[in-house]
Amino acid sequence: MWTVSFSPEPVPDPSAPLRAAVRWGVMGLAALAVVSAAVASLVAGWAGLWGALIGVAVGGGFILCTALAVLFTEKLPPATSGLILLGSWLLKMILAILVLGLLKGMDFYSKPALVIVIVLALVIVLGAETYGLLRVKVPYVDAPDQKSDEK
Repeated sequence: MWTVSFSPEPVPDPSAPLRAAVRWGVMGLAALAVVSAAVASLVAGWAGLWGALIGVAVGGGFILCTALAVLFTEKLPPATSGLILLGSWLLKMILAILVLGLLKGMDFYSKPALVIVIVLALVIVLGAETYGLLRVKVPYVDAPDQKSDEK
């Protein structure tokens, strides 16, 4: 016999947890952008503001692109989805290296603010996405034992 653990009205679609993760990740990133820009501006002036904004873009964009790629490839065959995810990861790595390489010789931004905000963006967006995933209730079904059905 099949047992259903949870049956809300209306039944959410399978992409609801991913959409919630992206939504919470964007909200966490927006909050980090406001707070880090304010704090870094107070501490390091315009250089701090630029460091914080670049850190939010690099760190938050890196993580959110992964969640969006998973969301957009959920209905594709597993091999295609894996290929797209691997390609997006490679593209993100190349872009991150290019951006950081371009910024290396420039001095209009605060390097400590950049590093701190990148790390905070990674932690906050991952935490917000996890929170979003855990908050959404999606029904699941326990399959019956095949041996008990044969009787």
